[in-house]
Amino acid sequence: MGNRLSKIYTRTGDDGTTGLGDGSRVAKDAARVEAYGTVDELNCAIGMILCVANLPQALAATLIEVQHDLFDLGGELCIP
Repeated sequence: MGNRLSKIYTRTGDDGTTGLGDGSRVAKDAARVEAYGTVDELNCAIGMILCVANLPQALAATLIEVQHDLFDLGGELCIP
């Protein structure tokens, strides 16, 4: 049996906020958090597509470029 995580601490408590890249805190339901969560979900979906066997090379190359842009966008969104 693998390790079991029974307690996980973030040291910031669960007051309904989350930390941004600069250390500031915003509500977990803030538009900014929703936006970078959505960008991250899209990036994950593209990653799954890139796992498809025999994906045309041109399509794969384009999707990889889009993923790089999405990583950059996510980074921009997490810093006010």
